[in-house]
Amino acid sequence: MELLRNHRTRRAATAGVTLLLAGVLGTAGATASNARTAAPQTQQIASSVLGSDYKITLTALRSTQDEYAASVRLQVYTHDSGKWKESDRVTVGEVDGWFWYPLTGSHAVCEFSTASTEPAPLAVSLMITPSIGCSQPAHYVVKQGRVYAG
Repeated sequence: MELLRNHRTRRAATAGVTLLLAGVLGTAGATASNARTAAPQTQQIASSVLGSDYKITLTALRSTQDEYAASVRLQVYTHDSGKWKESDRVTVGEVDGWFWYPLTGSHAVCEFSTASTEPAPLAVSLMITPSIGCSQPAHYVVKQGRVYAG
């Protein structure tokens, strides 16, 4: 009879610890999820400075809805009063239309070409997945600090 009581006590203790652990992990997961929602994870994947006129960057933004999806932001900066100030930004492709891991990997940028002319032509091709390969180049023109489809 004593053996049966000890077994029940152990089972109850194990169940209690399991519930406690599930609650702690659930709270940690919810906190991490809320942190991701508050500020998307970003990673700069390319940058180019065109003389003293323009600085152009490509940044991957991880989706807050799908951990595997990402968007790509192209930003143009102009040099003003000794500082780079953003003058325009566009999304390359569709919002959340890229995959986060290939986009932030070592061969993410297939083509990123710019020229120091006015207007400045710009071409961007990015890794879709290693098995699919690179996207078709997206063409833009930077004119007076603004981005236009090319």
